[in-house]
Amino acid sequence: MNWIKWVLVSLAIAAFVGAGGFVLYHVAYAWGDAAGYGRGYTTGQEIGYGSGEQAGYSEGHVSGRAEGYDEGYDQGQAEGYDTGYDQGIEAGLGHGYTLRDPTYKEAVVFLKRDKTSDNEYNDDDYGVYVCTHFARDVCNNAEAEGLRCALVHLIYPQGGHAIIAFDTVDEGLVYFDAITDEEANPVVGKRYYKCIEVREGYYYLPPEHDDTILDILVIW
Repeated sequence: MNWIKWVLVSLAIAAFVGAGGFVLYHVAYAWGDAAGYGRGYTTGQEIGYGSGEQAGYSEGHVSGRAEGYDEGYDQGQAEGYDTGYDQGIEAGLGHGYTLRDPTYKEAVVFLKRDKTSDNEYNDDDYGVYVCTHFARDVCNNAEAEGLRCALVHLIYPQGGHAIIAFDTVDEGLVYFDAITDEEANPVVGKRYYKCIEVREGYYYLPPEHDDTILDILVIW
C-alpha cells in the first residue's frame, strides 16, 4: 500500500508543480507581453515618428515648394507678360501704328491730298494760326497715315519760320513749306525766300524782315 501512497503523492506533486508552472507561465507571458509592447511601442513611436516626421516634412516641403513655385511662376509670368505687352505696345507704338519714311512721290502726293494749306494764315491776337500751326497739322496728318514727318525750325536773326521735311527713301531729306506745299532747299546763310522752289506763275519779293537762315533745326 505504501507504494500506492507514494504514487499518489508523486502525482499530486506533479499536478501542483504543473499547475504552478502553468500559472507562472501565463503571469510571465502577460508581464513580458506588456513590457515588450510598451518598450516596443515607445521605441517604435520615437523612431517611426521621427523618421516619418522628417520624411514627411522633407517630401511635403519639397513637393509644396516645387508646386507653389511652378504655379506662382506660371501665374506671375502670364500676368507680367500681359502687363508688359500692353505697356510695351502703348510705349512703343503710341497710337497703334508704326511710321515709315515715304518715297519722294509719296510725299508729294500726300501734300496734294492734305488740306492743311487751305487754312487761312492769321497772326492776329485772337484766333492765331501761323506757320507753326501749319507745320504741326501737316506732321500730325502725315503720322495718321503712317508717314514719318519732321517739324523744321528755321532760325532768323529775329524770329524764324516753321516748315516740314520728309526723309524720303529715294531722294533723302526733302523740305516743304507747310503753308503753300512748295518744296524748299534751305541753306544756312541764305535768305529763305530765295530757297523756295516757286510754283509756276508765282514769284516772291524780299520780305520786310530779315529771313536769312542762321540755323536749321530738324525735329522728328
